[in-house]
Amino acid sequence: MYQNNYIHDTLRVMRAVIGNLLALSSPHLYIKLTGQTGRGAQRESAQQIAEYFRLCFDEYFKILGVRTDKIEHYLAGKRVLEYGPGDTPGVGLLMLAHGAESVTCVDRFPMYTNLPRTVEVMELIMSGLDGNSRWRAENAFVRRGDPGSGFVRERLRYKIRPSGLSGLHGSVDLIISRSVLEHVNDLQATFVDMKSALRDDGIAIHKVDLRSHGLHRQNPLDFLTWSPSMWRLMHCNKGYVNRWRLNTYRDIAAEKGFNVLLIQPTAIAERQDVEAIRPALASTM
Repeated sequence: MYQNNYIHDTLRVMRAVIGNLLALSSPHLYIKLTGQTGRGAQRESAQQIAEYFRLCFDEYFKILGVRTDKIEHYLAGKRVLEYGPGDTPGVGLLMLAHGAESVTCVDRFPMYTNLPRTVEVMELIMSGLDGNSRWRAENAFVRRGDPGSGFVRERLRYKIRPSGLSGLHGSVDLIISRSVLEHVNDLQATFVDMKSALRDDGIAIHKVDLRSHGLHRQNPLDFLTWSPSMWRLMHCNKGYVNRWRLNTYRDIAAEKGFNVLLIQPTAIAERQDVEAIRPALASTM
């Protein structure tokens, strides 16, 4: 490993393995103890979370090249699948508000609950809508306009699957995820699931964060120096980063028959960090 500090590394491994076993044996308790939200560890106000979901929603349509005033026309009658929505299906609510027929959310962990913070976030999202968008958002809930009553099942379904896979077949027009694919255990199976779920003219948009997510030590890339077997022992049940690089995503997408329309970087590693870590990289990922 990179610049070994054996005592520190041993303690790190022990803590990680204990957490990994807890995530396997009791996912609900693991989520409760770690406070995972699907958005990182930073403290956020309800307003900040609502603004985050609006940003995510807007970015998807910028990538699609759909103008703001054309989003409702684009989404009309479409079925959306979101991988890894986290504890609040805010993007799903915005998709429904702007005309989507239905949204399916699938996650490995049971994060979504109608806690007061979740309800507040969805109320703030609705408060930023008007006209038909507001009406559609309000009618997405069992009791109109009340997020605490839960979503109408035909409009938004939230699936908890240990595999993280939807199991859908030829029924989805748009697949989305944000900072999710870097966490899946089986990337091959995830792409197969996507291919199966999409209709022939469907499209998938994913934002993938290949950084360490706080799991590095000194160099921001030194999380790539742990051996694959040790990394699995520490993290395989937690949904932590899988460490696959861009070439793997590109190769699997091609292998599974996807037509890749666009790949663009959101961040580039510093050259000095790359050169420092290169000799210590794990032999396989």
